[in-house]
Amino acid sequence: MKIAIDAGHGPQTPGKRCPDDSMREFSFNSVTARYVRAGLLEYDGVQTMYTHADNGSRDVPLKERTNAANKWGADLLVSIHANAMGSGWSAARGIETFTYITRPASAVALATAVQRQLVKATGLYDRGVKAENFHVLRESNAVSILVECGFMSNRDEAALLKSDAYRRKCAAAIVAGIAEVAGLKKKKEESNDMRVDKAATVVNGNRLGDESVLIEGRVYVPLVAIGKALGAAVDFNNITKTATITTKGAK
Repeated sequence: MKIAIDAGHGPQTPGKRCPDDSMREFSFNSVTARYVRAGLLEYDGVQTMYTHADNGSRDVPLKERTNAANKWGADLLVSIHANAMGSGWSAARGIETFTYITRPASAVALATAVQRQLVKATGLYDRGVKAENFHVLRESNAVSILVECGFMSNRDEAALLKSDAYRRKCAAAIVAGIAEVAGLKKKKEESNDMRVDKAATVVNGNRLGDESVLIEGRVYVPLVAIGKALGAAVDFNNITKTATITTKGAK
């Protein structure tokens, strides 16, 4: 599955900042986008791309963003934002997620899951799933949503948006919503641990003790136990790494 991640706006975009310029929206969007990408890459079969300039060198035009996602063949597109109301500090608060105005069923399902996960993770006011004629939603061929993760024009929420812990929390919620709707499965962790089971060894009709083990279809028994059962002497040369078994009467 190909997932395009869009950190809305560049660092110099006019107005996209806290009223006191203590945080620009791109600071939240871009870092959260990185955490979203890292989270998504923990799942099988997922590829990701950024539609924005991750280093903040420029505000990539909206048309360029959607053209890149469409050319790449993105299946999903999530645009990450921080909200604002008015030109100064305000009481506006909460989380909201948008689909295009036609409310495509697949986009509504994705937006609903992501919105639920974000509200659950952050505890912020639920402003619901809405529809708007935003370019990234209208011009994208992918199932597309736009998330607003809190108001940078609200003093309390601005403090959250500035924190790394909150950014990670939002990213994890976005990933959880995507994984839920897309049916993504976590990659299996490779393990070097071998399965070890108990086994039994019988020598000349006599069962040995509990020293035998079964590892990947093979039975392993200490040479000392075998030697004892056969009445043989067992010697190990640690220098040459050689085990010698000598039966009685052997020269």
